Amino acid sequence: MGYGGFVFLLLALVLLGLAIAWVVVGVHALLLGRMPGKRLPPLVRQPRLWGTGALLAVVSGYARSPSLLAVAVGLVALGHVMKSR
Repeated sequence: MGYGGFVFLLLALVLLGLAIAWVVVGVHALLLGRMPGKRLPPLVRQPRLWGTGALLAVVSGYARSPSLLAVAVGLVALGHVMKSR
């Protein structure tokens, strides 16, 4: 395995780890209705909406659907800006 193969493998592992973390935070937000940690709760006003968008973004990657990704990004953005009643 050359140097390029090692860099590719390392990059793939980092991206896989980020994808798993994204899914875990999305499931946490969707099921519990709150964001984990100290930095995320002040940034996200609608955690369930944000979590739905986060999980839909991962699904759109597997489905290779740009329109589904656009909907997912919209839901994540709405989770940040939409005020609760």
